[in-house]
Amino acid sequence: MRRFRNLFPIIILFLTFQTQAQRNMITPQYLKKGDTVGILATARKIDHATLQPAISLLESWGLKVVLGKTIGREENQLAGADWYRATDFQQMLDDPSIKAIWAAKGGYGTVRIIDRIDFTNFKKNPKWIVGFSDVTVLHSHINNMNIETLHSIMALSARTATPEAIETMRKALFGEPLSYTVAAYPFNRTGKASAEIVGGNLSVLYSISGSESQIDLDGKILFIEDLDEYLYHIDRMLMNMKRSGQLSGIKALIVGGMTSMNDNDIPWGKNALEIIQDIVKDYKFPVIYEFPAGHIKDNRALIFGRNVSVEVSESGAKISFEAKKT
Repeated sequence: MRRFRNLFPIIILFLTFQTQAQRNMITPQYLKKGDTVGILATARKIDHATLQPAISLLESWGLKVVLGKTIGREENQLAGADWYRATDFQQMLDDPSIKAIWAAKGGYGTVRIIDRIDFTNFKKNPKWIVGFSDVTVLHSHINNMNIETLHSIMALSARTATPEAIETMRKALFGEPLSYTVAAYPFNRTGKASAEIVGGNLSVLYSISGSESQIDLDGKILFIEDLDEYLYHIDRMLMNMKRSGQLSGIKALIVGGMTSMNDNDIPWGKNALEIIQDIVKDYKFPVIYEFPAGHIKDNRALIFGRNVSVEVSESGAKISFEAKKT
């Protein structure tokens, strides 16, 4: 027994190495001129005319565009029944000629189709999944497959997004360097971290907690943003993440837009950023507030699943994405 006991450190190192090796994230092929991007709706309905700015944008980059059957489809709020939206997504996912899938619109509904999707072919030949908000379901689900995704503007947003937001999406899709400098904010907590970035819409992360789509936040840099939530809901969701241990292992927190928050007749007493500051006060990881991403016009791209370096100082913050080839 004694001689086997001497092997325990070696076994632990071996298992640790295997765990690390399993997190070597796969980067989908970067786009090049002539490639085809598919636009579809996994959630809310949208018409063809509204997407013309997005089509023109992709064509200006030298890309071809294919619209899914869900565009123009209606079933109450949604772009067709669950089976219809799932079928449209599945067809684009399996089509080798389509190199990226850009979500047309968010809202709610992606979680209703996620369990209908067969990712077998996608895992063999990954392609970029692009969008934010309700697309957080896809970002999280696919992160568990060790494949990178792109958190950036929706196709709907092409008509209103800032030039900077649009350019960062282009850079990410074409494999160009991506980094950010963010102005100082009083709540920022200084420090350095280097790890994989994950996250998305806080409400969606909360809604998939405990499901197959939940991401493991341990050792990661977490990004969150949200829209049109009651302030006490923000507190409730973050308390859940704190009590379940999801926040205890993260390396850094990046807070994007907390936009159009609501309050009750009797005020909660803190705004969204003050709530976050209160929840994370017992941790030591660096925190960045007011990062330009989320339900705002200046919604900068983030490559989820990619390693990033974060440095927060009194003068501001810097975020640099690891350069990777495909």
